[in-house]
Amino acid sequence: MRIPETLLRVAFFGVAMWATPSFAFDGTKSDSAMASAPALTPMEAFRSGAQWLKTGEKIKALSSLEYAAEKGHALAQWKLGRMYAAGDGVAQNDLKAFDYFRRIADSHAEDNPDAPQSRFVANAFVALGHYYLDGIPNTRVKADPERARQMFDYAASYFRDPDAQYYLAQLYLKGNGAPLDPRTALRWFGLSAQKGQCQAQAMLGAMLFAGDHVPRQAARGLMWLTLAKDSARTTDLAWVEKLYDSAYQQSTEDERALALVYLKRWLETRRE
Repeated sequence: MRIPETLLRVAFFGVAMWATPSFAFDGTKSDSAMASAPALTPMEAFRSGAQWLKTGEKIKALSSLEYAAEKGHALAQWKLGRMYAAGDGVAQNDLKAFDYFRRIADSHAEDNPDAPQSRFVANAFVALGHYYLDGIPNTRVKADPERARQMFDYAASYFRDPDAQYYLAQLYLKGNGAPLDPRTALRWFGLSAQKGQCQAQAMLGAMLFAGDHVPRQAARGLMWLTLAKDSARTTDLAWVEKLYDSAYQQSTEDERALALVYLKRWLETRRE
């Protein structure tokens, strides 16, 4: 499955003491000298796992991260979810990834949406939304578009997550797991686009340029398409450029000039 590549800079959660017997971070039980050492916290286990990842010692990293995750360290759970979803250092396993993301959602749904860690909590909801949208073959996780909409909606509304807002808009645009409602889709695309989400900027721009279920605003649509093209990731560049090229070729000189005025104003606002 595809999980949005959002760069998450997060604060760490509170610490709790490890239970005995103690474990070494290479995945083996510690010797008597280690056993007599002070117990390590889940935070320290997570940091150790992160350090092992940096040095390429993924087996050792996995042991540390799993122990921290079992103690409730949400960032360790999120990292393991991402690893299993991508098959990064472990055998790819969507069901394990799903379970790690579910644990985060179950325990942290009411976290302060303005706290730094809310970024990866919201990302866990987005990941669950994708799993519910398609299901996981030969597992208990069946395709459930309505449940997917609930996951996206919660992250979009409570955490104000731009990726969740984009995917929620797509459901309303397609009538998949949500009523077919292009106007509601446009609203969610707009909220996401304002946060710099390039896919939402492209969709918003295309709808405004074409006058799709809204009064046509060609220049403003071209502005959003320009922003999307300039910031699109490699995986999105082809379809975003296609939308931009189509709109640009259909636009008039006046519309292009006005789009540049809108673009300048938007960029100045972002710098303030």
